[in-house]
Amino acid sequence: MVHTVEWQQGVIRLLDQSRLPEHVEFLQCSTVDAVVSAIRELKVRGAPAIGVTAAMGVALGAGTSGAEQYETFAREVNSICDRLAATRPTAVNLFWAIERMKRKLSECRAMNIPDIKSALFQESQSILDEDIELCKAMGRHGAQLIKDGQTVLTHCNAGALATAGYGTALGVIRAAWEQGKRIEVIADETRPVLQGARLTAWELMQDNIPVTLITDNMAGAMMRQGRIDLCVVGADRIAANGDVANKIGTYSVSVLAKAHGIPFYVAAPYSTIDLKTASGEDITIEQRNPLEVTSIHGSHPVAPQGVKVYNPAFDVTPAANIVGIITERGIFKPSELSRHFAR
Repeated sequence: MVHTVEWQQGVIRLLDQSRLPEHVEFLQCSTVDAVVSAIRELKVRGAPAIGVTAAMGVALGAGTSGAEQYETFAREVNSICDRLAATRPTAVNLFWAIERMKRKLSECRAMNIPDIKSALFQESQSILDEDIELCKAMGRHGAQLIKDGQTVLTHCNAGALATAGYGTALGVIRAAWEQGKRIEVIADETRPVLQGARLTAWELMQDNIPVTLITDNMAGAMMRQGRIDLCVVGADRIAANGDVANKIGTYSVSVLAKAHGIPFYVAAPYSTIDLKTASGEDITIEQRNPLEVTSIHGSHPVAPQGVKVYNPAFDVTPAANIVGIITERGIFKPSELSRHFAR
C-alpha cells in the first residue's frame, strides 16, 4: 500500500503524484505555503487525500505560531484554514477536514497553547488513520459486488494515491483481489491529466493486480463487446439527492454503462457526502489551466497555440445512473443517503 501522506519528523511527507509514474519522489512540506502549493498543483490529489493533507497543514501551521494567547492563536489558525480552503473548490473532504480542525481548536479553548498544538497534531493524525480504516471497510462491503473472473472498469484514480491509503474504488478492487478473486481491471486513461494512465495503472501494477489501460473513448466499444462486467469509481462530492461529482468523464462512463445494462457503482466515505448540497446542480465545478488540455505535462503541445479551451476538472453523474454507493457503513441506493448519513 502506497503511503500518500504522512507525518515524518514534524513535517508533512507527500508522494509527489505529478511526477508519477516516471519518478517516485517525495515532498517534505515544512510550511503552509508548501502544502497550499502541493494541493493546487495536484502534487497531492484525490478528495480524501486532499482532506487529510489540509488537516495536517492546519496542524503544521499552528505548530509554528508564536502566539501566547488563545484569541491571537485562534485567529492565526483560522487564517491558515481559509488559505487551505481556497485551494480547490469541488472536493468536499477538504472543507470537512478543515471544519473538523476548527472544531478541535474551539474545544481546546481552555487549554494552554502548547497543548492545543499537540491536540491539533493528534486530530490530523486521527483523520489520516480513520481514512485508511474507512477505506478498508468500504473495500469489505464493495468486494461482495465483484464475482470471481469479472472485469471492472474504473475511471481516474480512486486508490491509495487518492486517500491516506488503501483507496475507495480501488479499495473495493483491492479487497476483492485479497479475497482470492481472479479479476481484471480496465483503467481509463482519464484525460487531460491522465490520472488513470499515470496513477491507477501504476498503483495496480505495484500490487500485481491485472490491469489493462484504455483510452477514454474505448469504454463504450468494450462494453458492447461484453468485456466489462461492472464499473466502480470514486467521488469528490456527493449531494443529498445522490448526484455525484467526480473526475471529468465519469458522467460519460455512467451513461455508457446504463445503456449497456452494466452496474455503475460509486465508492466514497461519509466525509464525501454533502447533505447541505441539495443536488449536483449546486456543486461548484473547478476550472483548470488550459495547458492541461493543449499539452502533455505542460511541455508537449498537442493543439494549436491560442485555441480556445474549456477545461472543467469534474462533471456530475445523476443519481439515476448509479446503482449503488459503497460506503464504510454498507452499500446504499443514492436516495437512501440522507437517511443513513444525517448528521
